[in-house]
Amino acid sequence: MAQSVWGYDSDNGPERWHENYPLAKGDKQSPIEINSKEVQHDSSLAAWHASYDPGAAKTILNNGRTCRVVFDDTFDRSVLRGGPLSGAYRLRQLHLHWGSSDQRGSEHAIDGVKYAAELHMVHWNPKHGNFAGALKQPDGVAVVGIFLKVGNTPKPEMKRILEEIENIKTKGKEAPFQHFDPSILFPKSRDYWTYHGSFTTPPCEECITWILLREPIEVSSDQMAKLRSLSKNAENEPVSPLVDNWRPPQPLKGRIAEIIPDNSNPKVPKNPVT
Repeated sequence: MAQSVWGYDSDNGPERWHENYPLAKGDKQSPIEINSKEVQHDSSLAAWHASYDPGAAKTILNNGRTCRVVFDDTFDRSVLRGGPLSGAYRLRQLHLHWGSSDQRGSEHAIDGVKYAAELHMVHWNPKHGNFAGALKQPDGVAVVGIFLKVGNTPKPEMKRILEEIENIKTKGKEAPFQHFDPSILFPKSRDYWTYHGSFTTPPCEECITWILLREPIEVSSDQMAKLRSLSKNAENEPVSPLVDNWRPPQPLKGRIAEIIPDNSNPKVPKNPVT
C-alpha cells in the first residue's frame, strides 16, 4: 500500500493503515465505542463554549476522502474553550464521515449503535506555535464530534453545506464558502462525553481531546443522499461514490470515557436511525 493512497477500500482501508502508519496500532486510537454503563461521571468537568467568527469560513472542498470546510486559523478569531480544555483552541476545519446507507456512517458507536453520519470540528492549541507542532503534543488538538441521525425534522442549518455539494462533485474540486457560523450545527444540548484519542485518519496522531456531543442533530434521507452523490474520483475518471469513509471503533486499551453530568439533558435515543 503506497503511503499516499490510503483510503477506505479493501486494499487500502483501515485494516491496512498500520502498514505505513504504525501509530494506527497505538494505545490511544479513535474512534471508540462508548458503553454508557462504563462511563465515569466527572463533576469537575465544566461546560464548553465556542465563539466562531462567520467571516473565518473560506472554502469547501472534496479531497476524495471527505467533504471539508476550511477556516482561517491565523489568529484567535474562531475558538473553542472550556470543558476538558485549558486555554482557547482555534477552529481549523470541519468535515464529515458517512455511510452507504442510513444505518451506518458514524465513526464512534454508542452502546453498539451507529448513526448515519458524524461531523468533526477540528481545533488546535496555538500555544504549540502552529498546527504541525500541535500534532506532536497530547493536548494539541480538540475535536467536537456531532452525530447525524435520519429523522423527520431535519436541521435546516445543514442545508448550507449541502447546497455546495454540486460545486465539489469530484475529487480535487474546491469552491468559496464564506460567511458561515458552524455553531449553528450544534444540537440544543451541550452534554458531552470526553476522552483522549487520535485522528481517525492516517497518520492517526494521538493528540486529540474529544468532545463528543450526546444529542444528535437530524438530517433527512435526501440530505444524506446528497452527501453520497460525491465522487472519490477526479473529474476525468469514472464516477465512484464517496461512501463509507469511516474507521471502525478501536480498542480502548484501558481508557474510560468521562461525561459531564447533567440530568436535565436527554438520554441517548435507543433507536437513532428511523
